[in-house]
Amino acid sequence: MTNASFAALNAEIAALRRAAPVGRVAEIGGGTVQVAGLSAQARLGDMVSIHHRDQTRRGEVLAMTRDRVTILPDGVPDGLAIDDRVTLQGAATIAPDDSWVGRVIDPFGQPLDGRPLLRGCEARMLQAGPPAATMRRGLGPRLETGLAVFNTLLPLVRGQRIGLFAGSGVGKSTLLSQLARGVQADVAVIALVGERGREVREFVDNVLGPEGMARSVVLAATSDQSPLMRRRAAWAAMSVAEHFRDQGAHVLFMCDSVTRFAEAHREIALAAGEQGSLRGYPPSTAQMIMNLAERAGPGAGGTGDITGVFSVLVAGSDMDEPVADILRGVLDGHVVLDREIAERGRFPAIDLLRSVSRSLPAAADANENELIATARRLLGAYDRAEMMIQAGLYASGSDPLIDQAIRVWPSLDRFMAEEETSGIAASFARLADCLGAAP
Repeated sequence: MTNASFAALNAEIAALRRAAPVGRVAEIGGGTVQVAGLSAQARLGDMVSIHHRDQTRRGEVLAMTRDRVTILPDGVPDGLAIDDRVTLQGAATIAPDDSWVGRVIDPFGQPLDGRPLLRGCEARMLQAGPPAATMRRGLGPRLETGLAVFNTLLPLVRGQRIGLFAGSGVGKSTLLSQLARGVQADVAVIALVGERGREVREFVDNVLGPEGMARSVVLAATSDQSPLMRRRAAWAAMSVAEHFRDQGAHVLFMCDSVTRFAEAHREIALAAGEQGSLRGYPPSTAQMIMNLAERAGPGAGGTGDITGVFSVLVAGSDMDEPVADILRGVLDGHVVLDREIAERGRFPAIDLLRSVSRSLPAAADANENELIATARRLLGAYDRAEMMIQAGLYASGSDPLIDQAIRVWPSLDRFMAEEETSGIAASFARLADCLGAAP
């Protein structure tokens, strides 16, 4: 037996519990379960097991009084009965292991791909705090992404956190998979929160593919699962990313999507008695989102970094809806995907004028910043005059800047859809060629 296998076996044995506090179901209603007998031992957020005949369900402690504990079951409470046995499992943790790379896992650290999975030696809290603000390093060097637009106009640097804002069916998942395959990183950790069940296998096998899975850990909670599972998926994935970060690795963390994470938290918070406010989201939603985002970013001391990509599903392209507004204010850049661009067949459907990378101008040198500024200036000029151009109302020669924008727009539009495997320098050379299309 190898040392790693022996350590994993020891971890499995250590996780076994010879005894656990036991309570009894005293009341059921409103989607929650009231349990008597656990008030002295339970803590807020602890996990429990509810035993009914030959079935066992998980649950989470939502609230406590001196003689009752309120439990939110993992799923509807149908079938539970008064006096069912409830055992206290303790704090919500996960124990990642290096062997999880290439695997598909559920939020409790159980395999979803049908193969055995080793438990790691160290159990990690799901809601860990971020590194101390005064100890964190600054953003690192620019990363090769495999996509020309991110190599140049929207640079991504080590430790940066960006958001992808898009409606449904605009190519968000495909863009995430391209970044998962192309961004320079030691390991990628991908949280699929509330994803459609049939699409998990498709994402792993076809969208991400063997190349992407070879360095990835995928944690999935599908849309039919309880809000406890969907919320836990994002936390568990971040804990796995922190496991690799603390070993000095550069981790690419991807969450699809923060909107479903927030919706799961809303269901749980309302069940716990918190009042909904803006569009039904309780006040604690902002703190949950910001805590998740802050755990990504540059590390401290001798640890690695977590480069984060967080997707937001914006209904009706409303960039001011609560989740988008909260996340946009805490990240280091945002990328907006536009449905009109997708409908005319350009992918990724990035609206450059509404997108920004806060790693600029530091991420580029003077010549590169000049190219970026020129591209934005020409795209902006074309955007302002597009209606006149398409209606045939613009007369050539009326404005030299618009004339130049008209000439370079087709090549710039193609450039933003290009994949680039030759490196950042080659991407900037290609951008310079596009801008040189005008005499």
